[in-house]
Amino acid sequence: MATHTEHNGTGSDPRDAGSGVEMGSGMGGSSAAGAERQHDIVVVGGGAAGLSGALTLARARRSVLVIDAGRPRNAPAGHVHAYLTRDGMPPARLLAEGRAEVSSYGGEFVNATAVAAERVEAGGFRVTLDDGSSVAARRLLLTTGLVDELPDVPGVAERFGRDVLHCPYCHGWEVRDQRIGILATGPLAVHHALLWRQWSTDVTLFLHTSEGLDKDERLSARGITVVAGQVAELEVKDDALTGVRLADGGVVPCQALVVAPRLTAGVLPGLGLETADQEMDGHVVGSRIVADPSGATAVPGVWVAGNVTALADQVIGAAAAGVKAGAAINADLIAEETHKAVVAQARRMPDEAFWDARYGQSSRVWSGNPNAILVREVTGTRPGRALDLGCGEGADAIWLAQRGWRVTGVDISGVALDRAAAEAAVAGVADLVEWERHDLGETFPDGAYDLVSTHFLHSYSDMPRERILRAAAGAVAPGGVLLVVGHADAGPRHPHSDLRLPSADEVLSSLELADGQWEVLVCEEHERIQTGPDGRPAGRTDTVVKVRRLPA
Repeated sequence: MATHTEHNGTGSDPRDAGSGVEMGSGMGGSSAAGAERQHDIVVVGGGAAGLSGALTLARARRSVLVIDAGRPRNAPAGHVHAYLTRDGMPPARLLAEGRAEVSSYGGEFVNATAVAAERVEAGGFRVTLDDGSSVAARRLLLTTGLVDELPDVPGVAERFGRDVLHCPYCHGWEVRDQRIGILATGPLAVHHALLWRQWSTDVTLFLHTSEGLDKDERLSARGITVVAGQVAELEVKDDALTGVRLADGGVVPCQALVVAPRLTAGVLPGLGLETADQEMDGHVVGSRIVADPSGATAVPGVWVAGNVTALADQVIGAAAAGVKAGAAINADLIAEETHKAVVAQARRMPDEAFWDARYGQSSRVWSGNPNAILVREVTGTRPGRALDLGCGEGADAIWLAQRGWRVTGVDISGVALDRAAAEAAVAGVADLVEWERHDLGETFPDGAYDLVSTHFLHSYSDMPRERILRAAAGAVAPGGVLLVVGHADAGPRHPHSDLRLPSADEVLSSLELADGQWEVLVCEEHERIQTGPDGRPAGRTDTVVKVRRLPA
């Protein structure tokens, strides 16, 4: 049975001192928790990772609120080590100076515990605090640290972070050449004994509840003493560890005892964050929140940094992770704000001018490959006449022409059509494709077609999409097929996240197909992975509707 430290992690090593779910830093002046306010970013946990992320974001002119309750995991530790220019600084001082720096750039603090978080329908997140109040944010940075689950040995929890230790890079120098004991609670105890042997020649491995470790020849080769029997308690005199008492009553002199707690990530409820086991040499040593190198989790809009996702990070590593996550969050917000600006601009501009400007910004907007659903649904179909609505740079029309179809490609952008015609000439199918410019809300191409295809016919403006799709159905010849592919409702990373995007059933219903005259071949939604506006993989839900007009 392990003894749990506080949820904020009163750990021995001065690693990420950030608050866990029940952490947060309340050292110093702060704003009071009151009515819900909207911030660009709420940081949960005010340790090295949280403060560094908050500092980065505040310097980027973002509104930042740090929630912290002032119970850092490394509170028992006397000093921070292996942090360049800060070696030997007391953890409380490091946090106090960090808070002052964040405040100097406009960052705010609230002394509280975050108890839950949720995504709100209007966008962003709501974080509930332990006093019943809540705060709102567009993005979340969780630096909630770890919970140390300690061996259930009397005296261990009380002295953890003082002379009961965990990390040699945090405390090894301070106990160099002393009598160091290793409390074996698993197969990694031999690794720990060999590691701590670097700091002292007087190392004892207490087998405690472990078996078979004494047979490892590396221990004797390094002069490490092995003591069998279960440890009953620690001997303390004048507030200093003096020995380890065994169950048989014997006492082994010891000035520092090394333990290996299970390190459990502090997870904020309500967000559905994914956790995973953290392994070392094939053995589970704890849990972490899964994230990519920038700290982005699988939950859009939520980042993590520090020990909550990287168990081995010391203070300097946690601080660096906070900076990286802060920069990634700022980039994500910039992408969102830029997208909204583009949408606003599009709604002010005529559609033709907007799309001409869009295509004119680069030599190629799309990949040049045909849409995968078109290839899937049309391969093997006898060629005839095809109409490609919203053809863009012509990849679908050219693919069809290469397979014998006579194609009419339609788009609102003259720039796109000129580019498509040039591509068709290079592909040797210029004589099989006609290019027509139409604002489909105003005009529609003449004729009847064996295939009418439209992929992702969405617009930021008030395009009459349903009316256009009904016109597309009207252009299908008897025996011909209408293929409509589009985006469905999607998350906040979707480029059309602020548009109302219909389901497959809604698309089918909007066609208003006459009874007895059509056959539904496909009506489905499917998930795919696509690179989002922020450059990261993101899930997309697309719709596919394929209907066939029955022969006369």
